[in-house]
Amino acid sequence: MTPNEWRDVHPDVFFLAPSDLAGIDSWLERSGVLARGESVRSAAKAGEGNMNCTVRVTTDRRSIIVKQARPWVEKYPQFAAPWDRALREMEFFGLAGSHAPLAARMPRLLHADVAGRLLVLEDLGRDGDYTDVYEGIAFTDFEIETLAAWLGELHRAFRDATDRRGLANREMRALNGQHMFVIPLQPDNGLDLEAITPGLAEGARELRLDTRFVAEVRLLDAVYMADGPCLLHGDFFPGSFLRTADGPLIIDPEFAFFGRPEFDAGVFLAHLLLARQPSPVFEWFLAGYVPPDGFDEHLMLRFAGTEVMRRLIGYAQLPLSLDSSGRRRLLTLARELVLKPARELLRTA
Repeated sequence: MTPNEWRDVHPDVFFLAPSDLAGIDSWLERSGVLARGESVRSAAKAGEGNMNCTVRVTTDRRSIIVKQARPWVEKYPQFAAPWDRALREMEFFGLAGSHAPLAARMPRLLHADVAGRLLVLEDLGRDGDYTDVYEGIAFTDFEIETLAAWLGELHRAFRDATDRRGLANREMRALNGQHMFVIPLQPDNGLDLEAITPGLAEGARELRLDTRFVAEVRLLDAVYMADGPCLLHGDFFPGSFLRTADGPLIIDPEFAFFGRPEFDAGVFLAHLLLARQPSPVFEWFLAGYVPPDGFDEHLMLRFAGTEVMRRLIGYAQLPLSLDSSGRRRLLTLARELVLKPARELLRTA
């Protein structure tokens, strides 16, 4: 279904578009977001997010973020995506936002439109996210310690909670699981790796022929898809952090679910590897992250290896300043982390 076809099927749902100032103004007024006499002055795309339409709206009094989920990936409309991911994000805000140490590092949810899958969020500033770490900018010790402390708090605060709302989030897990554990290892997945980096296709072919590696990745897929004890962010990587004068703030929890905490921690470690962060950064994170009881460090490292693999030979590409040999070295490291997980491997990246 194309966006135009979808709009024809859902004429009663407000369709967010940065160019539609009058429509945005009218919708915000009807929703009770605008104060008496407040009006919209401008609207523009906010950030480079993949999943949703996210717009920074400036009124004559303030700036807010309006975000809408549609039943496709905003950056790649050819890929269907669960429309209800916005509901899962609302539920995450309802849980995590009730816990002060977590809420302090998140935007406030100002309004939720369930029918339209729209969220209005506090605007945390225009400094952008942390994707510049892939271009050689290093995390500071304060930034890493802040992120590690927040993640540990999230994983411990709701361990074995009976109030899980809709946060099984199986549809989003199924989508992410395909792109993380399955599609990168399919030989005919439609992705031209040679166009990304010459020589990368051969590294991918070697991994796909490694039957032991493929089998272990499939097992990790099953662990990811199984329900677990802890509330996870589900997409804990530099694109989900906003840089502010007070340190990093965490956004975009539409992949959130109750699962194994090793997944969040492993994904973040993978991005430290992909960004070629200096070795002290890994130690700061591992020292600052206080896991819940029963945490399996080997499982964390295996998830890290899988995330490195999918970011190199899957569709979710990153702005990496790496040549072919650098990417091949990381693919080799990804294999070792999955098959022979050891903390020492983080120091050899």
